[in-house]
Amino acid sequence: MRGHLHARPHAHAVAAHSVRRLSSRHPPKQAVLHTHSSLGTEKKVQQARCAATNAKAGGAGAGGGGKEEEQQQQGASSSSSSTPGDNKKKQEAKNDSESSPSEPEEPAAAAAAAAAAGAKQPKEESTNGNGKGDDDKETAKAKTTKAKRADSAAPSAEAGASEPTPTPDDDVLVEVDNDTNEKYTVVSIRARNRPGLLTAVTTCFRDLGVDVAKAVVDMEQDDVRDQFFVTTDGGSKLTDKTTLDSVSSLLETVLKSPNLLGGPRSAFGMARPYAVNATNDRTSMSEDERHRSDLLYTLMDTYIKNDVLSVQESIVNHVEYTIARSRYHFDDFEAYQATAYSTRDRLIESWNDTQQYFHDQDPKRVYYLSMEFLVGRSLLNALYNLNLKGLYREALEQLGYNLEIIKERERDAALGNGGLGRLASCFLDSMATENLPAWGYGLRYQYGMFRQTIQDGFQRENPDYWLTLGNPWEIERPNVTYPVSFYGHVSAREEDGRQIFVWNPAEQVDAVAYDNPIPGYRTANTINLRLWSAKPSREFDLESFNSGDYVASILEKQNAESISSVLYPDDRTYKGKELRLKQQHFFVSATLQDILRRYTAQHGSLENFSDKVALQLNDTHPTIGIAELMRLLMDVYKWGWTASWEATTKVFSFTNHTVLPEALEQWPVELLQELLPRHMQIIYDINWRFLQELRAKFGNDQAREYRMSIIQEGDEKMVRMAHLALVASHTVNGVAEIHSELIKQTIFEDFYEMYPKKFQNKTNGVTPRRWLAFCNPPLRNLINETLGTDAWISRLDLLEGLKSHADDGEFQSRWVEVKQLAKAKLAAKIKELCGVEVSTDALFDVQVKRIHEYKRQVLNILGIIHRYDQIRNMSEEEKADVVPRVCIIGGKAAPGYELAKRIIKLISAVSQRVNNDPAVGDLLKVVFIPDYNVSLAEVIVPGSELSQHISTAGTEASGTSNMKFAMNGCLIIGTMDGANVEIAEEIGDDNIFIFGALAHEVPKLRTERADLKVDDRFAHVVRLISSGEFGYADFFTPIVDAVQGSDYYLVANDFPAYLRAQDAVDRTYKNSSIWTRMSIMSVAGCGKFSSDRTIRQYATEIWGVEPCERPRPPNAPEGYSVPGGGGGGPSSPNTSNGGGGGGGGGGGDVGGAASSRPPRSSKPAKRTSDSPPQKSKSSSSSSSSSSSSKKDGGKPTTSEYHDMM
Repeated sequence: MRGHLHARPHAHAVAAHSVRRLSSRHPPKQAVLHTHSSLGTEKKVQQARCAATNAKAGGAGAGGGGKEEEQQQQGASSSSSSTPGDNKKKQEAKNDSESSPSEPEEPAAAAAAAAAAGAKQPKEESTNGNGKGDDDKETAKAKTTKAKRADSAAPSAEAGASEPTPTPDDDVLVEVDNDTNEKYTVVSIRARNRPGLLTAVTTCFRDLGVDVAKAVVDMEQDDVRDQFFVTTDGGSKLTDKTTLDSVSSLLETVLKSPNLLGGPRSAFGMARPYAVNATNDRTSMSEDERHRSDLLYTLMDTYIKNDVLSVQESIVNHVEYTIARSRYHFDDFEAYQATAYSTRDRLIESWNDTQQYFHDQDPKRVYYLSMEFLVGRSLLNALYNLNLKGLYREALEQLGYNLEIIKERERDAALGNGGLGRLASCFLDSMATENLPAWGYGLRYQYGMFRQTIQDGFQRENPDYWLTLGNPWEIERPNVTYPVSFYGHVSAREEDGRQIFVWNPAEQVDAVAYDNPIPGYRTANTINLRLWSAKPSREFDLESFNSGDYVASILEKQNAESISSVLYPDDRTYKGKELRLKQQHFFVSATLQDILRRYTAQHGSLENFSDKVALQLNDTHPTIGIAELMRLLMDVYKWGWTASWEATTKVFSFTNHTVLPEALEQWPVELLQELLPRHMQIIYDINWRFLQELRAKFGNDQAREYRMSIIQEGDEKMVRMAHLALVASHTVNGVAEIHSELIKQTIFEDFYEMYPKKFQNKTNGVTPRRWLAFCNPPLRNLINETLGTDAWISRLDLLEGLKSHADDGEFQSRWVEVKQLAKAKLAAKIKELCGVEVSTDALFDVQVKRIHEYKRQVLNILGIIHRYDQIRNMSEEEKADVVPRVCIIGGKAAPGYELAKRIIKLISAVSQRVNNDPAVGDLLKVVFIPDYNVSLAEVIVPGSELSQHISTAGTEASGTSNMKFAMNGCLIIGTMDGANVEIAEEIGDDNIFIFGALAHEVPKLRTERADLKVDDRFAHVVRLISSGEFGYADFFTPIVDAVQGSDYYLVANDFPAYLRAQDAVDRTYKNSSIWTRMSIMSVAGCGKFSSDRTIRQYATEIWGVEPCERPRPPNAPEGYSVPGGGGGGPSSPNTSNGGGGGGGGGGGDVGGAASSRPPRSSKPAKRTSDSPPQKSKSSSSSSSSSSSSKKDGGKPTTSEYHDMM
C-alpha cells in the first residue's frame, strides 16, 4: 500500500444497525460538514477540485507504459468520446454534487483545494454580508493562527502580533527532476516558511495519487528548501507529462496562496512555533541533525484542530485504534473512553509545551507532596478548563451520544478520602490557573480507601476497583522508575578522611511513575500530578515456581504491590502500622529521587538546589521525607551534614491540619529502627542537634526538652513526626485564622516561643471552577448575566457585585428558580441511590463529611430525633405550620473507627423509622447517601439550602465544604470553628446561623461537664435511643455513654443552643424574601475563599515562586487573546453556555478565548542504542556506597531521560 491512502469498504449492515440503535436512544442531529470555504470563493474551490481530479486521472497513467497503463489510457479515451456539451453538463453536475454538504468530500482534499482556491481571493468575498468574516458565525470552532517557523525560542507576544505579508509569486519555486535519482522523481520546492506547509504539500501529493518515499526538510530563516522523493503508487518514477504538469501547477498554486494558514480558521490547525533547546542551538548541529530536527518539527508544526469535525474524527479514531472497537457500534462507556482520550491528546500537547517552557525559563519550582489527591472526575473539568465543552457536546450529539450521559460513566479517581485530598486537588487546579511552575506528587492507589455500601444500615467496606477498566487520564512512565529500600542494616567506613554510612537494605521495590495532566483555566499552562505505583524489583520468582513453591513465587510481587494498594491501611495492628510507614517512605523516596534526578539532569549538579526548589508537606504524612532528603544528599551525593541540613531546611515547609494532639502522627522507634535504620540514625542526629540549640536558648530546662524533643520518652519510645517537621521546615502554617492562633497557644506553643517567625496563616480555599462555575451551570449563567462578565470565575472577589441585587424581587425570583433546578437534580439522585422520594418543596438540610465524633454527626441525629418526636405528637393544625425538611447525611467511617460505624447505623435506624411513619409523612425525611465522593458532592452542594458545620469549637482546623456550600447560596448553621469564623466575617453575621460554645470556653466547660444539668429535651432524646425506640439498643450503648459520660465534644452543652438555631432556621425559611436575600449575600461574600487567593499567598509568602505563563502563539490574529490574559470582553449575558467572552472561543461554556498553544522543542532525541532502555539491577545487598547509590539514590534505574519528564 505504501504511502497512498486506500478506501475502506462501508459496512452497510453494521452502519444500518448503528443508525437504528442511535434512533432508539435519541434522534441524532443532522450531521454538518465543517469545511473551510472561507479560504476561497466557491468558483475557486470548484476549479481547484477539478484540477485535483484531472491531476489524479492523469497520474493514474504515469510510470512509463505497461499493459495495465495502456488499458487505463484506452479507458480514458473511450470515456472522453462524449460531446463537449455533455462534458460541460456532467462537469457542472459533478461540481454541484461535490459542493453539497450532504456528500462530504475527503477532508484532506477539501483542505488543499480550499487553500489553493484562496490564492487570489478578494478580501471582501470572505465576509458574510455584514462586514464580518465567516469565523464570526461559527463560534463553536476554536480560532487558529498564522505563525512562521523560527530557528530560536518563541518570540514575545508583541513580536508575534504582526501579520505576515503574502509571498510574492517569484518567491515560489517548484522543480521536478527525473534525472538526478535513478529510483525516484525529485520534487524540490522553495517558498516562504509557514506552519502547515508540509501538510499542504503532502496533501497535494496524496490527491494526485503520488507516494512520498522520502522527504528532506531544510529551513533557512524565513524560507524552506524541501525535497520530496516521489513515485507513483506502483513504485515507478513519474514520467507522464500530465502528471508532472499537475504536480508543478498544484504545488505552485498552494505555495502561492496567502491564505494557506493565514486566517483564524486555518485548514490545518493552530501553528506551533519552532523552538530549539537553548543548550543545543542549530549552529551546533550537523547537517543531518538539522534536517532531522526540521523534519520532526514540520511533521507536527500545528496543533490538533478544535472544530466539530476534527473532534469527531479524534473520537472515532480512538474508538477504533485505542479501544479497538467498531466505530459503528460502541456503547456509552466506550464513547466516554474515546472522548477522554481525545481530550487527553489536547492536554498532552499543552503539557509537553508547558514543561518545555518551564525547562527553558528555569524558574524556581514548587512540589506539593500529599498522600491524598481527591480529584473526582476529570472529563468535564478538563473540557471546561480547555474551553471545549460546548464543542465536544455538539460533536457527540451529531454522533448520537449525550455528553451528560457519558460523563456519568467515568469513575471517581480513588486517590483520597476527605478534605485533605480535596484541598490538594483544589490547590493543583489553582497552581495551574495561576501559572505556577508546580508539580504535585502522591500515590496511585489501586483500590483507594474503600467503596462504602450500606447493608441493613451497617457500613460495609469494599475495594474500589476504579482502575479495573483503565484510566484514560494517566500516562504510565515505565522508564521513570526508582528503587525504594526497606529493612537491612547500616555499616560505616572511612573515605577521604570522613565517615561514610552505607545502608544495606534487605528489601527493595520499584516505584513507577504515572503522570496526570492538570490544566489551568484560561491559560495555556498544564501542570503535572505524578503518582507512584509499587512494583516488585523482579516480577516473578521462576526458581521457586519451578521447585513447586508456588506461593513463594508470587509473594514478593504481592508484598510490593500492597504498598500502593490501599489508602490509609488499618493501623490498629503492628503490621498495619508497618504498612502505613512503608507507604509513606515509598512515596517520599521516589518523589525526592525524581526531583533530584530532574534537577541534576537540567543543571548538571545540585548547585543552587535550595534556591530553585520548594517542597510543601501537606500534613505530617510526607514528613519522613526530611530524613530521606538528608540521606540522599549525604550518602548518595556525598554532601556533608552542614550543607545537607542547610539545603533541607531551606526547601521544606509544613502545613498543619489539626489542633487535636491525638491526631499528630507518631511512630514507634522500634518500628522505624527496623524498617528504616538509616533514617532512624539521621533523626537521632537531628534531635541531638536540636536539643543543643534548645539548651543554648532556654538553658537546662528538662521539662521543656521533654515536651519538644522529636523523640518522645516513655515505656515505648515514639518519633513525633510533627516535631520533626517543625524543626526542619522554614515555615509552618495553619489553615484558618482561628486554627493558626490555636496551634500557637496549644499543641505548638513551645515551638512558637522558639521559632515565632516560622508561623503563618494561610486560610484554605476551594476552586470556584469545579465548585460553582462547572457544577452549577444555572447559577453560573445567572451570575454571568447579572454581573455582565464571567471574569469572577478566576477573580472571585467580583461576586461582591451581587450585593446590589440582593433586594431585587425579580432577581430573587430567578435565584429561587435556579435553586429549585438544583434541588430537583438532588432529589432524583436521592431516589436513585436511596430509593426515597423527597419533595423539592421541603428544606434540604445537609451534613456530608467524614464521620467523626468531633464533627458531631451525633448532635445532628439527636436534633432529628427531637424534631421527629415533636412532629408525631402534633395535632393536624400544628403540623400545618411545620417547615418540611429533608435531612441528608453522608460520609465514610474509617474501617477501624468502631464508634463512627455505630453512628452510621444510628442514622440509618432513625431514617428507617422516620421515613415509614405515616404520622410524619413528607414533613420529615432522613436519608444517608452511601459512598460520598466528589461527583456526589457536585450534585449535593448546588441542591442544598442548609449545611451543617457543627464541630466543637476549637477542633476543626478549617473545613472547606463550608466554603463550597456558601459559594452556592446554601446557608450555614454552625459553630465558631475553623473557617466558619471567617465566613461569618465575610458574608455578615446576619447571614449565617451561629450557635454553641466558643473555642476559649471549651477547656473550662470540659472540666465542668460532670456537674452539668443537661437539658430535658437532650435527656429525653437519649432515653429514646437507649430504650430501643430505634432498635439495636445494646449496639448504640457506646454512643449513649459517649454523650452522657465525659462528653468530650460537649454535645449536651451545645444541644439547647443548637435547637434554638434550628428554630431560627425554620422561622427564616418561612419568609422566602429574607431567606433568598441571605442566600445571595452568602455567595456575594465568598470572594476570599477561592483557592486561587490561597495559592497566591503560598507562592509569595512561603515558596518564593513566581508565575511562569506560556506566551500566546506568535503571529496570532488581531484580537486573539490568551485565555485569562485580557483582551476579551465580557461573555454574552443571554447565552446559556456563557460563550462569547474574550477573543472568541472554541465552543466554550463559560466564555473567553480559545486556548493558546505556543512553543514546542524540536531538539532531536538522542539514543545510545536501538534497544529500549533497561533498568539496572544491583546484585548484592552488601555493596559499597557507590553501588548503594545506584540501588537507591539520586540516579534512577533508567537510561538518560530528558529532565522535563
